[in-house]
Amino acid sequence: MKRICCLLAALLLAALPCATAFAAPAQSEIDALRGTKLYVYNWGEYISDGVDDTLDVNKAFEEKYGIEVIYDTYDNNEVMYSKLKGGGVSYDIVIPSDYMIERMIAEDMLEKINFDNVPNYKYIPEKYRNLSYDPNNEYSIPYTVSYVGLIYNTEMVDEAPDSWTALWDTDYENRILMFNNPRDAFAIAQSVLGMDYNMESPVAWKVAAELLMDQKNVSPVYVNDEVFNKMEGGEAAYAPYYVGDYLTMHDNNEALAFVYPKEGVNYFVDAACILKGSKNKRAAELYLDFLNEPEVALANAEYICYGSPHTEVYNDPDYLYYQNELLYPEEGAFKTQLFTNLSPETLALMSTLWDDVKNYIPTAGSGAHDFFFGEVNSGAAEQTDGKKLTPEARKYAICIGVFLLLCLAWVIFRYARRKYRENV
Repeated sequence: MKRICCLLAALLLAALPCATAFAAPAQSEIDALRGTKLYVYNWGEYISDGVDDTLDVNKAFEEKYGIEVIYDTYDNNEVMYSKLKGGGVSYDIVIPSDYMIERMIAEDMLEKINFDNVPNYKYIPEKYRNLSYDPNNEYSIPYTVSYVGLIYNTEMVDEAPDSWTALWDTDYENRILMFNNPRDAFAIAQSVLGMDYNMESPVAWKVAAELLMDQKNVSPVYVNDEVFNKMEGGEAAYAPYYVGDYLTMHDNNEALAFVYPKEGVNYFVDAACILKGSKNKRAAELYLDFLNEPEVALANAEYICYGSPHTEVYNDPDYLYYQNELLYPEEGAFKTQLFTNLSPETLALMSTLWDDVKNYIPTAGSGAHDFFFGEVNSGAAEQTDGKKLTPEARKYAICIGVFLLLCLAWVIFRYARRKYRENV
């Protein structure tokens, strides 16, 4: 089905020049752009590229408009951001995630889009417009929408998991994968602790970091795109990752299954943007419009396997993932949180804590695992009157402890200030 749809898409794209005038820019504008280059920076494996008879989107764009596409990829938002901030590179288009778009807008790294040059934006419905990361809808066009969840190997796992705590289960030591980027990794710890992903409390971030350090007891392997080979090859029991990528992995290993953990998950939007100082902004807008041609959007949605924000895609009964319950779950079926940009101070703290997590070497008898997850293993568990503390009780204990420490700090501060005034 996928091959047939992509062949039909190629035929339809060949006929696009004959479309009505409102669907394409004036021919003179196209002619002026021929022979130019467009530099695109995108996630790896994030565009239909002609493999297995799929539509080669960049090639189709080049053939239609005579604009050469120079295409590079990155593993995660932080790598992309660091490369752009480091200078020495010049791209026209980038496709970051929501919170990173918010940050890049705040740092004046993006150009405003002239939506008159992107008529296919009409296919993006209101629910994907004016979102928190781009509230005035000036800098971005949604490309994919999706969720993070937990992938597990049914041939290696005794029982189907329903919680993120599976990633701390010492029964699967050396067989657990973990995100190799701080925002996604911290979100999992924050979910377990019942915290807000966008909190600004340094104490709360440090508690989440302690939980991630405790995970070192299972010797997790930190991955980005390496997750595909490891899960498809049956090398790991658990891996947190994106639902669309799970569908790709499942095609290659039917023993894999997926769940949205009960503590909640990250819901995200990746969107196409034009970088500040683009040397070919008009061609960039033409490219954004091309990505939203219904045939192109369908080819990308079926190749990437992420949810599509494009009405002509998700309402198409012939769409490979039409009404797929994992990609398009019922609203409210589970708890979700959207990342927002963090303050510079919290970003710096997160970076420092992430380095601490990655460099941490667990020692015997640290006790942290028993405190957080006494019920996961048969080993020593924290007890009160002979009963194990529930996860909810531990969360409350942490919150109460933090509150008492803050109260103590406030009392000490007031006392010190009063003594200082008495001595002046």
